[in-house]
Amino acid sequence: MKYNATTLQKLEKILEEAEYVVRYERGTFQSGYCILEHRKVVVVNKFLNAEGRINTLLELIPILAFNLDTLTHDSQKLYQQILANKVVTE
Repeated sequence: MKYNATTLQKLEKILEEAEYVVRYERGTFQSGYCILEHRKVVVVNKFLNAEGRINTLLELIPILAFNLDTLTHDSQKLYQQILANKVVTE
């Protein structure tokens, strides 16, 4: 996976289609992010560069629960790739 703005937008799109709001805020996040599950808000440290943001979202997406039917075909395909890579790296 390439670490560029397009990849970041695709990852953000998966979360948006799953009805999560992605916000970039400053804070003292130990892991670079915070999840507000009941509000479906993901807060990512705004001081991360693009690569850090992508890595953070790649770490987050597999642990969030959402309905795959809400995703477009392209987003479903990327989501499956993310899950496949997560299994291989763990």
